[in-house]
Amino acid sequence: MRDITPPIELVARDGVIADRLDSHRVDVPTSVVDELAAICAVDSNPPKVAEASRDWWPLSMKWALDGMVPRSGSVICRPKTTDEVSKVLRICNANRIPVTPAGGRSGVCGAAIPKHGGVVLDTTAMQGVVDVDDISLVVEVLPGTFGPDLEDHLGRFGMTVGHYPQSFDIATVGGWVACRGAGQYSTRYGKIEDMVVGLEVVLADGTVVRTGGAPRAAAGPDLNQLFLGSEGTLGVVTRVWLRCHPSPASERRAVYGFRDFTSGLDACRRIMQRGATPAVLRLYDAAESKRGQGGDGEVCVLLVLDEGDEASVSATMAIVHEECLATNGALPRDVEAVERWLHHRNDTSALQGLTRKGFVVDTMEITASWSRLGHIFDAAREALLSVEHARSATCHLSHSYTDGACLYFTFAASPPAEEFESTYDALWDSGTRAILRAGGNLSHHHGVGLNRARFMAEALGPGLAVLRKIKSALDPHHILNPGKMGLDDD
Repeated sequence: MRDITPPIELVARDGVIADRLDSHRVDVPTSVVDELAAICAVDSNPPKVAEASRDWWPLSMKWALDGMVPRSGSVICRPKTTDEVSKVLRICNANRIPVTPAGGRSGVCGAAIPKHGGVVLDTTAMQGVVDVDDISLVVEVLPGTFGPDLEDHLGRFGMTVGHYPQSFDIATVGGWVACRGAGQYSTRYGKIEDMVVGLEVVLADGTVVRTGGAPRAAAGPDLNQLFLGSEGTLGVVTRVWLRCHPSPASERRAVYGFRDFTSGLDACRRIMQRGATPAVLRLYDAAESKRGQGGDGEVCVLLVLDEGDEASVSATMAIVHEECLATNGALPRDVEAVERWLHHRNDTSALQGLTRKGFVVDTMEITASWSRLGHIFDAAREALLSVEHARSATCHLSHSYTDGACLYFTFAASPPAEEFESTYDALWDSGTRAILRAGGNLSHHHGVGLNRARFMAEALGPGLAVLRKIKSALDPHHILNPGKMGLDDD
């Protein structure tokens, strides 16, 4: 059994685990618990339910130190089949009981937190690869399957999905889909929305639908994209078909240094617009370069790695080298920096260590067009550092496209204990609104959840009304993950 417990332990205070949020709570009547238990495994043990009701949201990590969860569900349901999910949702819909789908719970925005109690629908019992089409390079997989298990299975067929998020060891396929995730090799393989061929989804009333299934079909809007990134608010994903690739036969690495972040951005833009898509193209500002990439506090380090067919990799790395050397002041650096990054890339222990010491620490990832990234780089850091008690605001580029890229900001503050939450909120308010004003978007791959819900009206404008209408049509009683993504919270 894979351990998916968040890294900061939840310890009861005086024998009690308290709810931090005061939102309306829905308990599950005993008679309904009995109905659910006749369908699938159910657990109503309070400590176990409380543990299953939290994810990696940094603010909830701080609450855990104080013996609190944001909000505990009433029961955990662990279905093993689509039919069981359908029956659970049908019962909950009839009884107006909220249902919060949860997989590996590795999200960092509170999307897996049952804001109104009710049922925590644990999908991790729905594990395994159902079928591998090694001619078409498509895999059919259940939503509770963890990344390493999927890749191990595909490796037997000489295949890979190529999706390696930082949370790879503890994230599930369903979670990738729900939060529109991105892996660290996404510049080569794409984000999860580029990989999904088709979905099986259970709606709030128990109806089972299948979307997609054919390459580039033109039978109306792409319904895959409706559910991708919906964070369990429109339906519960119970099966996924993903595009795969041949296992890479070749790998190359390179490291370059730039005199400033803007010069590095320009090099990355030119690389992408020449058609080169190295799997890893990560540019760090001077502070992050010094902290973890062997920089001296002046140079901005670019890590590059590509894998795949040898001819393709060689061509890609040749373009990378040309464009980096064509940038004023850029120089090749020690290629061992890539190996160091590979070894430490999924280690977040330092961030949890700072949280235990009372620091506010979090990350904010956004995307924008190349023409706006330089301004956003400056505006976001300035806004974050303007917040009282702020200590640092640094940045790296982590995912690139022909029209723009993802900037990933890391920020920290050291407020008095009584101002921890107000400082946390102020940092998110200041940084997010500066990014939106400068032309950036709200999120690239962490999603929205609870933490970013308050910004959805600003981020989507009239589009939020459209999303709310879709929600009301598919889930009229609003039982699916209520309180998330800026949707109506009733």
